Order: sequence, then C-alpha cells, then structure tokens
Amino acid sequence: MKHPATRPGPLIVVSLALVLASATTAAAAPIEEIVVTAELRETPLLEQSASTSVVDRTAIRQRAARHLEDVLNLAPNVNFAGGSSRARFYQVRGIGERSQFVEPLNPSVGLRIDGVDFSGLGTAALLFDVEQVEVLRGPQGTLHGANALAGLINLRTAAPAAETGGRVEVSAAEYDTRTLGAALTGPLTDTLRYRVSLGHNVSDGYMDNAWLGRDDTNDRDETSGSAKLRWLPDARNTVDLHLFAVDVDNGYDAFSLDNTRTTLSDQPGRDTLEAVAGSLQWHREGDAVDLETFLSAADTDTAYAYDEDWAYVGIAPELEYSSFDEYLRDRDSVSAELRLSSRQPLTLFGRSTDWVAGVYGLRDDETLRRRYTYLDSDFHSRFEARTAAAYGQLDIALGETLTLSTGLRLAHRAMDYGDSNGVDTSPSDDLWGGKVVLARDLAAAGLVYASVSRGYRAGGVNAGVLATDPDSVGDGAAVLAANTTFDQELLWNYELGHKALLADGRLSSRLALFWMDRRDQQVRGSLVLPRPDGSTAFIDYTDNAASGTNLGLEWELDWRPTDGLALFASIGLL
Repeated sequence: MKHPATRPGPLIVVSLALVLASATTAAAAPIEEIVVTAELRETPLLEQSASTSVVDRTAIRQRAARHLEDVLNLAPNVNFAGGSSRARFYQVRGIGERSQFVEPLNPSVGLRIDGVDFSGLGTAALLFDVEQVEVLRGPQGTLHGANALAGLINLRTAAPAAETGGRVEVSAAEYDTRTLGAALTGPLTDTLRYRVSLGHNVSDGYMDNAWLGRDDTNDRDETSGSAKLRWLPDARNTVDLHLFAVDVDNGYDAFSLDNTRTTLSDQPGRDTLEAVAGSLQWHREGDAVDLETFLSAADTDTAYAYDEDWAYVGIAPELEYSSFDEYLRDRDSVSAELRLSSRQPLTLFGRSTDWVAGVYGLRDDETLRRRYTYLDSDFHSRFEARTAAAYGQLDIALGETLTLSTGLRLAHRAMDYGDSNGVDTSPSDDLWGGKVVLARDLAAAGLVYASVSRGYRAGGVNAGVLATDPDSVGDGAAVLAANTTFDQELLWNYELGHKALLADGRLSSRLALFWMDRRDQQVRGSLVLPRPDGSTAFIDYTDNAASGTNLGLEWELDWRPTDGLALFASIGLL
C-alpha cells in the first residue's frame, strides 16, 4: 500500500564548527593531502567527484573522541540517533533509521570498520587507534549497494609500520571518567610487519537515578582490541590479516519524566555489544591489471534493554504499570569480494579509459530473543539474507581536463524470515544502482563536477503484522492483509560540486549542492486497530510512500592563515 509522504514544511538544519589548533611543526606548510580509501580506487579528497568529509587522527585526538558520535558534528548534514547509550544509527542528508525493535532492519547508512560491515551496529564504532573517519554523502549504489542508500561511514585504523613505534594514552575526567590505551607497531622480519592495540574507556555517565540512589546506571565500560599483520613477500604483493574485538558493557537509564538528567527507574536497562571480527586482504599489482580480494567474518551479540515505564512501583498507586523490555540479538556475517582494476588505461570508444570490475557476496544471519513483561513467553525470530552482486566502473578521458565516470552495480538479495508466532516467509529483490559523473579539472581553480547517482534499499516483511491473528482485530483484518510486506526504496541524487586548494595551499574549499528524489520511500507507521473485546492493538510496520524530496548544500573550509594556527568551518543546509 502506498501513501503520499506528508510535507509539514521546509526544514533547515545548519551546523557550524570552528576549531583552533596549534600546528605540530614550527615551519609553515600547506594543508596536507587527504586520501579517501572507501572508493573503488584510493582518491585524493580534492580530486574526488563527490561530497565527502574526512576526520583524521589529529582531529580525533584533539577532541579526546572515544566514539564515532564524538566527531560526526564535524561533517555537515550528518546526524545520529539510537535511544541508546551510544549512537547506533546514522542519518545523512535527512535519511536514516532512528531505532530498531522487533523488525529486521535494512540500514540506509552503511558503517564499515576496516572493510567489515557493521551497518546498524554503530555502538561498535570506538575510535582508539583509528587513523581516519570518512563520511561519504549521497547514495553509494556502485560502491557498497543496499546498505548505503543515503551514504557510508568508513573507519580505517592505523596500519602496521616499517619502523618500531607506539603510543600510550592515559586520561581522567569528571564523572569518574578514565581512559587507558596503548598501541605498538614495527617489523617482525624484512617482509612482515605487525600492529597491536588495546583501548579501554569507563565513565559513570551523566545521569543520576534518584530512586536507587545511584549515579552509574547510565555508565560506560568500553574496550577495543586489534591485531594486524602485513606481509610483503615481494614488490607486487601485499597481504593484510586483521583480527579485532569490541566489548561494550554500558548501562542504559536515560528516560526522565521531567526531561532532566535525573531518572526514577527501578529496573535500569543495558546497552551491550560483543563483537569479534576478522579480515584477510590480498592486493597484487600486475603489469596491466591489479587484483584485490577481501574476505571478512564477524560475530556480534547485542543486548538492548530499558525500563519501559520510566519509574518505580508506587509512584502512582492504582494508576501505574511496571514493565521491562529486552532485545537480545546475535548476528553472524561472512563476505567475500574480488576486484580487478586497470593499471594501464585501455582505449574504449576511442578514449583513454580506466576501469574497475568486481563481484561481491554476503551472508548475513540474525536471531532475536525478546523478553517483555507482558509476553506469555519469550519471542524468537530468525532473519537470513543472501546477497550476490557484480559491479563495474569506467573513467573515460574526454579531454585533457574533462572526465566522464560511469558506474553500475547489479545485485540479487534473497531473504528468509521466521519467528515463534508461526511466520515463515522468503521474499527476494533484484536491485541496481549506479552513477554518471562529469568532472572538469580547472587547474589552479580546482575541480567542478556534476553527477547523477542511484541508490537502493531492499524491501522486507512486517513481522508484527504477519504475527497478528486477523480474527483478533475484527474489521481490521483487511488492513493487516494490505501491509504484510513493503517494497524496495529507490533514491536518485543530483549533485553539483566544486573543490579547490587556494591561497598557496593554505585554504581548502569543498562545496556541494544536491537534490534527492526518493521513490517508494520506506516510512515507519503504526496500525491502531480495535479488537472485538474493546481493547486496541498497536502494531508498528513499514510502508511505502509515493515519493519524497530533499535538497540542500554542504560547504567545508580548512584554512591555515599563519604558522601554528588552523581553522575549520562547515555548514550544512537541508
């Protein structure tokens, strides 16, 4: 069933940041080149024909950032949410999820940590030993497919170094906040390098529970560890092995009746995550073609629980109720990717052309156990998704300064859902995304580009609707039947941009204007259906609206006016 999307009026969101920092060297120097690694080819930021923000390790450490949520205010038109101890979901240009309960989730904004997909699991995005955070705005239909309808966030940790080195970090702050971390890197042999790191962060949090007399019910206890090996058997081959783990054992007690930092809950919740992941990457440089393979696996267990009534028994005798809600999820994923890219351009259509082609496969299995006060027994569900994709990109030189880039990704996604209410369904989707970009190099005046890109988000099932007995809602049975599934969503993004390095390399400017057209927009809703006994059923579901539009701009400036002073500003309009 489709409904027109509501339009309450124009929405303008503006963010502005200004950062002053002392230079790390005494000598004057231009702004260092930043390379974006989340593209099909590593590309300097000012040569990339897309709207991207990059937060480097210097900015991360200057802000004493412990989690991704601590640096996202530096990226225009990017937000986060979750109703949890840490930002779990992200929104780019106004598109993205804000919560998850019973239903399986297809994220609109992707999250990758060293190439491993953690979309929808933002709690894992701890920043100790992270070298760079990349935020790609707009659909990444060619690059990353279904989980990047609105954009992609890529975290890249520090790589093994050729020389022995390391760092130790110790800090303390209010609310009994303490941080301890260490990293060590160097060579094991002439061809083998390593890096190990371990970071730990604890805090009592900012909430006080007046009923229990505690100040740590919304605490944080977060640990991340990593081990990397880089093998360089010869000049043409590089093999990277990476194992890492994240352990987040946070409390969750943030619902306040009077919207203060004082709570009255008698059953404080929790927000925990345990993840173990690994990846193996092989890059081979050929004479004409480079080969890259990437294998990854991750096992993630999460627990999200909260005091649903926000208060204690006895706060309002004869008018109160007491309930506790908990969601336990186990997600296992395995992915494989093979990519070929031209090392020497070929002649295509009479033009010099660089190309990339690849195939990708993903297996994603998730189980849920929900424990809720008013359920007769625990609710169980399983969700399995299989994705296979092929993609390619051509970069065609139309002249010395003019380049046409085209990309296409074809994917098939098969899903299987079942639960303890007897639901068993297996929908599937055929999907495609891509882009066309025309870019001109203006030499000292920078780069201008115009692009059209298409992203997609897979459809799915409304488990809550399917699990409801039609006889239990009387005349509402027809409404249930019309909302058992929802279709895939499409997003067309039209963008104009300009990037330049000015003032003898001391000023970097990055400007993008965009208009986004959403087709079959997936929207959350709630069915309110009267039961024959006079009570009411409330059933959350996802539906497809007819359409929706977003428009706005992003502008980022980095300026180094004098030695020892760096300024940064960004603005986002939506």
